[in-house]
Amino acid sequence: MFIHCELVILILALTLGDQVHTGEIIRGHEAKPHSRPYMVLLERHMQDGTLKYCGGFLLNEDFVMTAAHCLAKSYKLLLGVHDVRKNNEIQQVSVQQAFPHKDYDATTYKNDIMLLKLSSKVKSSKNVRPIALAGQDDGSLPKSCIISGWGRADKNRKHMSLVLMEVNVTLIDKEECRQENSYCSEGETGPGEGDSGGPLVCEDEKAYGVMSYILIPHTGGPEMNVYAKISDYKRWMDLTIKNVSFD
Repeated sequence: MFIHCELVILILALTLGDQVHTGEIIRGHEAKPHSRPYMVLLERHMQDGTLKYCGGFLLNEDFVMTAAHCLAKSYKLLLGVHDVRKNNEIQQVSVQQAFPHKDYDATTYKNDIMLLKLSSKVKSSKNVRPIALAGQDDGSLPKSCIISGWGRADKNRKHMSLVLMEVNVTLIDKEECRQENSYCSEGETGPGEGDSGGPLVCEDEKAYGVMSYILIPHTGGPEMNVYAKISDYKRWMDLTIKNVSFD
């Protein structure tokens, strides 16, 4: 059994002030520019008028996937981003409708997955391309996984980074994670503030999970990074996309 660390969970999405900063991965390194063309930076406009940020990833020309706790009043999505200061490289699109999982629990973060229907079709380019999703889980853990995002690289830093960061993570076999339809990695190397909603990408360059939250075991062991397991939500995704297509 795990006890969620409220502070760690709440800081996953960082509210930014007047100066725009994006973020870094904890103990990661800068990604090769545009090597992850599926990455999306979500500018979230909240009900109270503040701006917050999450990550996401492009599924096709009409849909982006992210975490359900990244729900906002409205969005501006930035695609083709590496360095956020280079506006000429960035494609912007708004969101027509958000579809958080119907059983998402904002207290436990269970089923923390969401689809965003875009208001206009994304234009594919060398810097903007969808990512394929992992197939049905065969019971074995994927290896050589990478997470990327603009979340903070150092917990002592005040601001987030301006360039896309990435880091390797090793998944661990935990019964608690399997019961929660999740993958888990252990230790401080992993997602930081602002990285929620980004993809867990493994050796076949497919997305296996969605960055969700950090938890601390009640036994006092190392913290764990939790990712919603995409293959467990395939039926929900297919039905959601199909229903939207017929609206």
